[in-house]
Amino acid sequence: MKFDSKAIHTGERKRAGNCIPVSTPIYTAASYVYEDMDTLDRVFGREIEGPSYIRYNNPTTDALQEALTVLENGAGALACGSGMMALHMAIHAALVDRRRSVLAAKALYGATIHLLVKILEPTGIEVRFVDFNNLGEVEAAVEEDKPGCLLVETISNPLLRVVEIDRLAEIASNAGAALIVDSTFATPFICRPLELGAHMVVHSLTKYLSGHGDMMGGAIISDAGHIDTLNSTARAIGPNLGPFESFLALRGIKTFPLRMERQCQNACRVASWLSAHPSIERVYFPGDPQHPDAAITRRLFPSGVYGAVVSFELKGVAGKEGVFRFMNALQMIVPATSVGDVHTMMLYPVISSHRDLSPKHRERLGIKDNLVRLSVGIESVEDITADLDRALKE
Repeated sequence: MKFDSKAIHTGERKRAGNCIPVSTPIYTAASYVYEDMDTLDRVFGREIEGPSYIRYNNPTTDALQEALTVLENGAGALACGSGMMALHMAIHAALVDRRRSVLAAKALYGATIHLLVKILEPTGIEVRFVDFNNLGEVEAAVEEDKPGCLLVETISNPLLRVVEIDRLAEIASNAGAALIVDSTFATPFICRPLELGAHMVVHSLTKYLSGHGDMMGGAIISDAGHIDTLNSTARAIGPNLGPFESFLALRGIKTFPLRMERQCQNACRVASWLSAHPSIERVYFPGDPQHPDAAITRRLFPSGVYGAVVSFELKGVAGKEGVFRFMNALQMIVPATSVGDVHTMMLYPVISSHRDLSPKHRERLGIKDNLVRLSVGIESVEDITADLDRALKE
């Protein structure tokens, strides 16, 4: 099946007794019984498939995990209560039998940096940040530190840098390290990191895959070498996504390719419009021919598809007051934290996604006080640009 068809049909229509539900139900049972104890014993021992206890597995979540595995072309998936929990689980799985050291990209989501520096480093995990767009710098750091895993985003948040995942995967594999890729901004519609050699790919299900801003969840899709570790750890820790949230994510995935296609098209038009606007200092968008990673994008992404996030700097605005004035003037675009919803949203990284970083740290990353991030939705693109134009003129 083609990608669009897989998104609709994978994981669905599992037999339930003497019937087959057309759409996977929400299974809320915490425990399951079988006709005899021998069968239950074999289920607990994972000799045969079947639910036993909700921390171990759940039919609704199993259907979601099957869909995610197929879309990313992985060996298995683990759905978690949030994207950050999924990222934490992936790092744990990578370091179980490797040196407790993470080589991370400098360009990362603020909460990811916080997780690495404030949560993991105090437990004895070494963390080092380098420019993953400089392969020479990555190779030197890998040779020097011998890290257990490398961590990067397919499209970085919020300045939208794009990395050569296949070459990073080669560097990681040659060093015996695992490559973990947060591909939330790219989604499997644009890029499938496991096909490029990555070992685990992480998503915030809250974003594009679910797509409606009404659930929170995360997922790791893994290669064959890490899925057993992920599953056994999950059985002990219990990071599980609930059945209702799994249902919402699975339902969202059915329309995900349609939404993503429209959002990517809209983003291209919005980025082009912003580039010509006199009130805009600079636009960050992977589809820009002048983007520093344009050649990588052309090589790794499908033609004409660059993601649905556009970041830009406001001209003549020095800080919060001017940015707040602009965002308060928006009438349709929603000034809210997140990306990937059907409606267009705008975020101010200084007070939200990268708030926990010091001003000097943000400055080193290139995140200026006049930068905003736009998650382009599926509305009429003329309405999106009209709202932006009106707010920019106030």
